[in-house]
Parts: sequence; structure tokens; C-alpha cells
Amino acid sequence: MDVCMIHENASKCSVNTMECFMVLSTQAQKISIATLCGLFGTLCIFENSVVLYLIFSSPGTRRKPSYLFISSLALADILASIIFVCSFVNFHVFNGSDFSKETFLLQLGGVNTSFSASLSSLLLTALDRYISISRPSEYKLLMTRRRAWIALGVLWVTCATIASLPLLGWNCCTLNSTCSELFPFVDDNYLSSWICFIMILLSCIIYAYTHVLWRAHQHVAYMEKHQVQLGKQNTRMRMDVMLAKTLAMVLTVLVLCWSPVLVLMIYSIFARLSNHLRKVFAFCSTLCLLNSMVNPIIYALRSKELYSSLRRVFSWFRRQLKASEDSPEAESTHKSSIIET
Repeated sequence: MDVCMIHENASKCSVNTMECFMVLSTQAQKISIATLCGLFGTLCIFENSVVLYLIFSSPGTRRKPSYLFISSLALADILASIIFVCSFVNFHVFNGSDFSKETFLLQLGGVNTSFSASLSSLLLTALDRYISISRPSEYKLLMTRRRAWIALGVLWVTCATIASLPLLGWNCCTLNSTCSELFPFVDDNYLSSWICFIMILLSCIIYAYTHVLWRAHQHVAYMEKHQVQLGKQNTRMRMDVMLAKTLAMVLTVLVLCWSPVLVLMIYSIFARLSNHLRKVFAFCSTLCLLNSMVNPIIYALRSKELYSSLRRVFSWFRRQLKASEDSPEAESTHKSSIIET
């Protein structure tokens, strides 16, 4: 099907035109997308649920602002996985189009809200670490739990408001304007604005983490130059090296996962997309889900406190398992089975 004359058909805003956006033409492509979404989505929900449990089961971690930001990130990634996988697979794999324009825009708003909240939570985490390394003596005064909750409230309300604009009227059907070639009913100007919002978030995250990396590098260089004092300073140097490695991983994964999608979105605003590029965009969209799956590994499991909590949970499960195997009932059952044999 030739780009399905998207601009002409989409401008009619008929639900039937959604078939033009169902770009997966072969069974192999549909199975590949369904497998990627199922695998990434399941792992993402499991990993982030574990992170939320570890944070809120420990009084020490749930009181700290930095862990509140990580829990917001985990919650956003869980919502992104559920909404994205359900809507994306239904649309592209099962070719579900038996819903109204409002229902589609509501689903798209949910996906945009959760992914935007995920990136915004990464930004708050970046700012938290930026303040902790640039103004360590004032950190506890500047980053209180109350301010952390206010920042999270502003974050979620802002993301939900921006994502709801197409449903509230900023769409090409209501405005009779140019429709996007990548999303049904979405106005090109709205897509441009949303891209700018995401680019600002990514730029701020990269700036904050680059500054933290630079400060960590400075500290490591200073410690290597003055190796007279050991003890706490050597420990601090090892922590800074680990932080630098973690942040390098963060930036690498973030750029690799989001760049392809953003580049294709920007390209779609200025040029017509072929069917091949639109298929590429469908597959690249799963990279955002991959980013949500990798987030808990980078942010949470590399945290010393959460890793210790995870080890305690595993130890508790092992003890419970061993206790159930060594219980008198299990032993008597084992003996009776031997006698019967």
C-alpha cells in the first residue's frame, strides 16, 4: 500500500483511515513486534515492581528524596509498559481499529504521559545528583521530602496535561490542519511541540549528568594526585568511579534508545515517509520500552542500599524454602514415600 495517501485520507479523520497506519504487512513482522513487546513489557513490569517493593518495604529508603524519584521512575515505566504494549500490539499486530477517535487519543495520551513522566523522573534524579555533588553541604536543606513530593506532583500534572492536549482539541480533526504521518489524528504542530518538550528533557538530563561526570572525574584526579590519606577518601574515590560508570551507562542507554524514534519523528515533520521508514519507526518504538526495562537495572540495582535489600529478600526466600523442606511434615512425607517405594 503506497503511503496510503495519508495527508489526503487522514484529513478526513475517518476511523477507517487508521488502516493506513497499520504498516506491518507480513506475519513475521507482527510476530517479531509481539515478541519484543511481550518480552520487554513483562521484564519491565517485573523489574520495576521489585524496585517499588524494595523501596517502600524499607523505612530507610522510602524517606529519602532520591528514592522517591526512583520510585516515580519505576511507576512511570510500569504504566508505560502496560499501556504501550496493550495499545501497540492491539493496533499493529491484531489490526484493532474498532474504537473511536477519542479512545485512540486517550490511549496515545496514556502512552505519552507515562513515557514523558519516565523521562521527567530521570531528570529529577539527575538534578538530585547534580545538587548532591555540586552543593553537598546544603543538599539536605535544599532537597527535602516535601519539595520532592511537590516536584513529583508538578511533574505528573505537567506530563498528563501536555499528553491530553490532542484529546482536548489540539488534533488535526478539530483544527482541520495537517495530520502526522506517524500517528492518526495527531496534528503536526502538536507533534513538533511534544518533540521539543522531550528534547528539552533529554538536554537537561545530559547536561546534569555531564556536570556530575566532570565533578567525579575532577575528584578522582585529585585523589590520584594526593594519595597520602587513605580510609574514607579512598572509599569516596571508589564511589565516584562507580558513579561515573553508572552515569556513563545511563547516558549511553538513553541516547541509543530515544535517538532513532526522535530522528524519525523530526524527519516526518519535514518530509514524506515511505512505508519502509514507517515500519522502521514501529520497531524503533520498542526501544523506548527497552529503556524502561533497563532503567531499574541501572538506577536501582546499582544502588548499594537497594542491592542489599534485594539480597536480604533472596536470603529470606531461601530460608523459608529450606524451612519448608526440613519441616516434620515434609520429612514424614518423604519417609512414607520411601516406604511405599
